Amino acid sequence: MEKFKIDLLFQIIGIGSASGLIYKNNTLWIIGDNSGFLYEYNINSNELNRHPLIENPTENIPKKDKPDFESITNHGDNLYIFGSGSTDKRNKNIQIDWTTKKIIATNDLSNLYKLMQSVGKINPEDFNLEGAIYDGKTWYFLNRGNGIAAKNVLFTIKGESITKPSSILSNEYSLPKIKGVRTSFTDAVLVENSIYFLATAEDIVSTYEDGEVLGSIIGSIDLTTMKIKFTKKISNTNKFEGLTLYSHSSTKIEFLLCEDKDTSILETAIYKLTLFIEQ
Repeated sequence: MEKFKIDLLFQIIGIGSASGLIYKNNTLWIIGDNSGFLYEYNINSNELNRHPLIENPTENIPKKDKPDFESITNHGDNLYIFGSGSTDKRNKNIQIDWTTKKIIATNDLSNLYKLMQSVGKINPEDFNLEGAIYDGKTWYFLNRGNGIAAKNVLFTIKGESITKPSSILSNEYSLPKIKGVRTSFTDAVLVENSIYFLATAEDIVSTYEDGEVLGSIIGSIDLTTMKIKFTKKISNTNKFEGLTLYSHSSTKIEFLLCEDKDTSILETAIYKLTLFIEQ
């Protein structure tokens, strides 16, 4: 996985601070950590639709009040969206029917997040979930290690219901540094038996405040061994926070990425990252 190519595909006007995305049937489903909407963007028609996730949603919710939706995953006909858990107001999980675009359930995950902190030995001030995966039987969550303790942790949670897990396991990772700053998980996606992840270096020790962006990497974790297979720096300037599979063949894997610029400007850039598989 030494060779890669990254291209800016297009800009979407109307979405700011994009933090996660799912690609399916030429449509992107995007969340923003400042926003109270789920966005549906048709790539062919350039049509953008908004679906409320909370009461009285707005595009730029003040930092102290925002639900901080950082993770989105899917399985079957359902989308699952998660708050980061970095404050008491950020513990919400929302389940949406993909076909009707209607909310099926809204859950408070405060108890689950406390259990995860205990299992992963993470203090509340270091807890900040920024990636989620669900395969129908197992949930995977990635804690971003941008707090004081720099705890980059992958949680494996068994159980079909996220509110009633049967087991919680954790694995901690020491990720590469960029310009002396440790990178930290920002999103992930499952491809066959590997988790591909993004991680960003941000020059500030905080799960709440934003700092200078020093670049991003991509890497993968083998689900059999739970060990990192590779990491590769893909940018010196971008804070990539969303990762979704676009296409997969024997010679290459293509992902779509979104970027969080930590501003109130309603504009989101979508990139295509190609990883070439060594034969």
